[in-house]
Amino acid sequence: MTDRNYDIDLNNSNTKLTQVTMLMYLLMALGFVTGGLTTIAAIVIYYIKREEVSGSWLESHFRWIRNTFWYGLMWTIIAALTWLILLGWFTGGVVTVWLIYRVAKGVIYLNDNKQMIF
Repeated sequence: MTDRNYDIDLNNSNTKLTQVTMLMYLLMALGFVTGGLTTIAAIVIYYIKREEVSGSWLESHFRWIRNTFWYGLMWTIIAALTWLILLGWFTGGVVTVWLIYRVAKGVIYLNDNKQMIF
């Protein structure tokens, strides 16, 4: 009887962590509207919750979100620095498309209960 309750708790925990992961993707998507403020909230949630997903299939999504944030920030800064020589327009466009792709792919894989493959 105790084992059965334990399994239910694991399933509830997994469901809650899946919802937290979806929230992080939503916050990243809203970053396009909020100027990146909600994206910062998503990465803060990542650092708070990352130990809870360690060893689970959601760990790959957390890595995906972390990499999307940090590489996106790096390329956004490069685009801003090159804005004056008009290369920033191109770089900024590529970064935007890349970020949309990363968030969309993450949401689709999370919805299908698939691990992210790098």
